[in-house]
Order: sequence, then C-alpha cells, then structure tokens
Amino acid sequence: MKNVFFKNVILVIIFLTLFLCPLSQAEAQTTGDTSSADMVFDTTGFPQWAKDLRRFDIIAFGSFPFSMFFMNFFYDVYRWNKYTGFDFSAEGRQYAPWPFKSAGAIEKTSAEFRNTILLAAGLSLTIALTDFIIVKIRRDMQRRNYVPPPSGSVIIERRPADIVDEVNEFDENESPIEEDALPIE
Repeated sequence: MKNVFFKNVILVIIFLTLFLCPLSQAEAQTTGDTSSADMVFDTTGFPQWAKDLRRFDIIAFGSFPFSMFFMNFFYDVYRWNKYTGFDFSAEGRQYAPWPFKSAGAIEKTSAEFRNTILLAAGLSLTIALTDFIIVKIRRDMQRRNYVPPPSGSVIIERRPADIVDEVNEFDENESPIEEDALPIE
C-alpha cells in the first residue's frame, strides 16, 4: 500500500516538472532555430503565481542532490552513534559515515534508506519554501516603499543609442553649418 502511494507521489512530481518545463524549446523546434542565443525563456506572459511555482520547483529539485548528500552523511553519523557510540574500532566503524567506513560496512536497510530520501526531500522543500518566503517579503517591501512620481513628471529611460552609419553629405570645402544659422556680429 505504501509503495503505491510513493509511486503516485513520484508520478505527480514528474508531471508537475514536465508541466513547468520551458516552452521556448518547443518554439525553437517549430521555427527550426536551435541556437543557444535564441533559447531564452520569456516569462512576461505568465502570472506571478506561475513564476513563483516555477522558481520553487527549480530550487527544490536543484537542491535535492545536495540535501541527499548531507542527509546521507548525517543519517550515517546518527546510526554510528546509535549502534556503536562513535566507536573507532574496526567493528565500530561498520556504521560510520563514508570517509570513516571500514571494510565490510553494514549497509542501510530499506526503511533507513527511505527515511534518508524523505529527510532529503523535506530539506529540499524547506529550502525552496524559505526562498519563496524571502522573495515574497522582499517583493511586498518593494511594493510598500514604491512612491509613484508626481503626475506630469517626465520619465527618462536610459538605453544605448542606435548606431547608424551616416554618409557625409557635405563636400570637404562645404561647411555643414548654414550661414543663416550663424550669429550676426
């Protein structure tokens, strides 16, 4: 019964991951252009909750390998303390974590391995949730501190100038300044 539950959870996670994949890859395949410069995922048309969910998904799945590594190490340290009390003899190091293991180390049971995976998944979700909360707080603070410019204000946007090759229309002897524009002395 528990195996069916875990299989269903994994399938839901896989489908959510596939749902949130970048759509620009499909667009590039239809246009035939697969250069990496054009493979930019544009999120301007998506609502904020979809952007937040995508960021949560990326952080949760991205931090899982690191969480698994650390949880595996700490769970081995816990087992080592539980069964041998940090004994450094050859028999005591059978439960030690990776750098301290002796030959003939006792492997984890399936229940212990499952607990390690669940702890790593929980840590990954905690990291992603913490990031979501921090980003949400920052966004709310920016909204509260935003002061719109007074009405009638001129908004100046800085952007690079367009470089245009101008053809010199004047002869070498001819001045580009018209005589009418010169000040009268």
